[in-house]
Amino acid sequence: MSTAPVRQRRKDARPQELLDAALALFVEKGFAATRSEEIAARAGVAKGTLYRYYPSKDELFKAMVRENLSVHIAESAAQAAQYEGAIAELLTQMMRAWWAKVGHGNAGVVCTLMMLEARHFPELARFYVDEVITPSKTLIGGLVERGIRSGEFRQVPLEATVHMLIAPMMHMLLHDHSFGDLDGCGQTMSPEDLLDAQLALLLHGLLAVPQGT
Repeated sequence: MSTAPVRQRRKDARPQELLDAALALFVEKGFAATRSEEIAARAGVAKGTLYRYYPSKDELFKAMVRENLSVHIAESAAQAAQYEGAIAELLTQMMRAWWAKVGHGNAGVVCTLMMLEARHFPELARFYVDEVITPSKTLIGGLVERGIRSGEFRQVPLEATVHMLIAPMMHMLLHDHSFGDLDGCGQTMSPEDLLDAQLALLLHGLLAVPQGT
């Protein structure tokens, strides 16, 4: 029996295997301390094979960002463009979905790594701003603007509101990946409970008050 299909499947899987190996090492050692040859060894390939797919460690990290974060932002933007209905409901759906996708697993780890390493790698930080932060702020800001134009939301400072919607999730990411359950929060309040409380407080602050009430 020919082994060609098996080899092809192995070749097709290599980019993901390299990304998984790199992410594990970045978590264990940090981005700066991880060497390319260590990533290749963890993935079970030669260093030359790694460079065939990802010419540098920076390109490997960028691929992680695109795979774990950029795709979710694009999906959310497409959903928002087609949505018709209350913006408060859409914001709630999107933020809950974002936490479900990003708060757990690889995407949350990539976010946390970037927040911790950005100061030391300005080129990667700029890429992350362009690829993740700016599109996210544009998406959330656009929804708030839609709510204001439709009369669903009152006039609010747009940039500050966007930061208030995003910041609690960033705090939860840093907390979960730094302290975990060490302070006992996980035993009394889940991230989902905190997100629901945040949305309730902010949305009631955003909603326009009907005249005469």
